[in-house]
Formats: sequence, C-alpha cells, structure tokens
Amino acid sequence: MIGTIFNVGMILIGSFVGSYFKKGIKPAYNEILTQALGLVAMMVGINAVVQHMPKSHYPVLFIVSLAIGGLIGQWLDLEKHFNNLVNKFSKPNPDGGSNLAEGLATAVLLYCIGSLSILGPIQAALNKDYTFLFTNGMLDGITSIVLASTFGIGMALAAVAVLCWQGSIYLIAMLLQNSINNNMITELTIVGGILILASGLGLLNIKKIKVLNLLPSLVIPIVVIGVMQLF
Repeated sequence: MIGTIFNVGMILIGSFVGSYFKKGIKPAYNEILTQALGLVAMMVGINAVVQHMPKSHYPVLFIVSLAIGGLIGQWLDLEKHFNNLVNKFSKPNPDGGSNLAEGLATAVLLYCIGSLSILGPIQAALNKDYTFLFTNGMLDGITSIVLASTFGIGMALAAVAVLCWQGSIYLIAMLLQNSINNNMITELTIVGGILILASGLGLLNIKKIKVLNLLPSLVIPIVVIGVMQLF
C-alpha cells in the first residue's frame, strides 16, 4: 500500500497547489485550461484503446460491456445521484450540471483507468514492486495541479476514489494471485479508454455523455473473464 499512499498524497498536494493558482486565474484562462484537459483526456483515451485493442482476445467484449454497463448505470442513474451530491457543495451550471462534478468525473477516470493505476497495485501485491505506482503518483500530481487550477480544491476528493480503487485492486490481487491475467487487464483498459475519451468530449462541449452512468461497464470484463476462467 506504500505506492498507493504516495499516489494519493501527490494528488492531494497537487490539488492544494492548483487551487492556490485558481484564485488569480481569469475566466478566459480557465476556459483554455478546460479545453486543454479535454484534449488530453481524449488523447489518453484514444491511446489506451489503440494500444490494447490489437491485444484483445475478445473483440466484442468492450461492446457488450458498454451496453450492459450503460443499462445498469442508467437504471441506477449514477450521474444524477453524483451531481446531486456534488451540487450541495458547489454552484450548479444553468443546464443542471456542475463544474466540480464534471471535473471530478474526469479526474477519477484519468487517475484510475490507466495501465499504471491498474498494474501498479497488482505489481505491488504480487512482487512488492512499487515502480509503477511511484511513476503514476508523479503523473497524477502534475495532472491534479492543472485540474485544481480549473475546478478548485474540490478535486482533492478524487484522492478518495484513487485510494479505494487501488486499495481494492491490491487486496484482490493478494487474494486471487493466480486468477489475474493480461486478458482481464487488456479488456478493462479498452473500456476505460473509451470512457476517458467520452469524458474529453464533454469537457470540449462536443458531446455531453453520461460517463458516470457508463462506469458499471468496467465491471463486466472482470466478471465475464473471471467466469470463463472457471470453465
């Protein structure tokens, strides 16, 4: 858990530093930073999909995952509940959304859905190797500065999601050391890349997608491949 604690600490530090800069940033600069983040999110998502799609042994699994996960997320209406919660602590936009909510959704995806964030806890659990998590922590620290300078100190809340996410992966890896394989990580990263891309589209105001309602899609590849391993 040393690597995860370092990762969380870097996000918190970056959020406080970024929120300090936010006080003196004019709206025009906030807008360009948001657009920059949108472009970054899109490229991170595209890169994840392009890199891992050729390695996939289940070429239609990401389609099934997004479809089933989207239906579950819409039924639970995760987006609405999340916005309602965040809007208690921030001023909502006229369209009913929240800058902080959008920023947090983007941050959680950027921090949690990536090879380093997934492989890092696994490497730490199986091999006591914290290289991936230390590297990821440095990258997340820089990203959190940019995010907090745009969306404010509330971005520090994303550290809680990272702690839960990486902590869960670490514990699962400890319990199921022989069950985790590259296929599961590949499919999870493809779906995650698509969600990050969708988040970027929203930041650029190209298309507002209910990304949070699609989050259950991340569970489907784990369940499907896990069941297939049993047979």
